[in-house]
Amino acid sequence: MTEHHPHSATRDRQDYLPAAGLHSLLPAYDLLSRVLGTPAMHARLVDQAGLAPGQRVLEIGCGTGNLTIRAKREQPGAEVIGTDPDPRALVRAQRKAKGLSGIRFEQAYAQDLPHPDESFDRLLSALMLHHLDDGTRAAAAAEALRILRPGGRLHVVDVGGHMRKSDGRLGRMMMNNPHAARNSGDGIPNLLRAAGFECHEVASEPHRVIGRLTYYQATRPER
Repeated sequence: MTEHHPHSATRDRQDYLPAAGLHSLLPAYDLLSRVLGTPAMHARLVDQAGLAPGQRVLEIGCGTGNLTIRAKREQPGAEVIGTDPDPRALVRAQRKAKGLSGIRFEQAYAQDLPHPDESFDRLLSALMLHHLDDGTRAAAAAEALRILRPGGRLHVVDVGGHMRKSDGRLGRMMMNNPHAARNSGDGIPNLLRAAGFECHEVASEPHRVIGRLTYYQATRPER
């Protein structure tokens, strides 16, 4: 097994988008998340992941830890790790996870994860990919493939997918955003397939504020 390469998360860097977009908005992040209905989105993603006792699970871009904590509570027998480059968000995540065992949070970038090859059974990503530029997206997809065991799965939910007429003007406006536009159509499946995953869309639904949410399952092929 190849050990992970030296990771950049320990550097004094600020080249990331904070969980709430601005550091000053971080205290309101969890309230905003509830208003936007992210608890239901997280529940759906965890259900799709089919977590089992003994699995190692990692969330990429965990923010203040809500999805990571939900995964742990849904499957107490799994080891669950949340990663994010924002140390302020991680402090909040660690505070919320107090009293839970088998869960931890680490500072790390999606494109540079401090873990050995083939060391996880499941990866989770919620509303993270649309924040990344093209080069970083490709590097993050390659890292996800690297740390997954053969047959392991990455479960993604993000803004994007195929727009419907029923999504209306707001949905079209959201997808015209340069960040979200990378996810439109088959943007996410194409990204993950280029990295070496087998990927398919699991579900897609309109969202009253952020346009369209689409769920994907990407599997690292067996040898």
